[in-house]
Amino acid sequence: MPPQPLSRSRVLEAAIRVADHGGVGAITMRRVAQELGVEAMSLYHHVPNKDAILDGVVDMVFAAIELPDPARGDWREAIRARARSARAVLSRHSWALGLMDSRRDPGPATLRHHDAVLGVLRRAGFTLPMAAHAVSLLDSYVGGYVLQEANLPISSPDEVEDVAGGILEHLPADGLPYLTEMIVEHALRPGYDHTGEFGYGLDLILDALEARREG
Repeated sequence: MPPQPLSRSRVLEAAIRVADHGGVGAITMRRVAQELGVEAMSLYHHVPNKDAILDGVVDMVFAAIELPDPARGDWREAIRARARSARAVLSRHSWALGLMDSRRDPGPATLRHHDAVLGVLRRAGFTLPMAAHAVSLLDSYVGGYVLQEANLPISSPDEVEDVAGGILEHLPADGLPYLTEMIVEHALRPGYDHTGEFGYGLDLILDALEARREG
């Protein structure tokens, strides 16, 4: 099969793969070219410089996040779906967290995404300042949760028992009763899944925003 011709989208997809393995600092013209098996000079026919690559990968990440659907009726359902999608996408590309708000030349998918989120809130009756507060709060929560989750020493519910059990073994017998209670009566209970905390916190935020919207 002949090699696939270079294109802007192929360059950006390669840059995302590079960042997925080595973080955003690994994105260089030379490293992206290596990922594609070409010379670095050939990239300049499709992207003028590294900044253009960074702008492009941010736009691709935004494009992968589900847009809130105003047809859902309930603004909370639309924003909840968008938050869950953002968490899933950013969990795969956590390097993008520090990059998404730093670009001065946002792409079309980025702009469309922000407009869609604001549109759901404004149509739901949020004032302009309240819509701004809501976006800031929701994005801070999603980003903070993804960052925290990326640094946890567990990646699945099956690993909770090993990690929590190891901590429990080294706790003083009677010095930290509340932490011991949390581990024994919560984290080590059958069926506990730490990933469920995301939905609980998200619902609290949405409930609070609804109360402010109606107030």
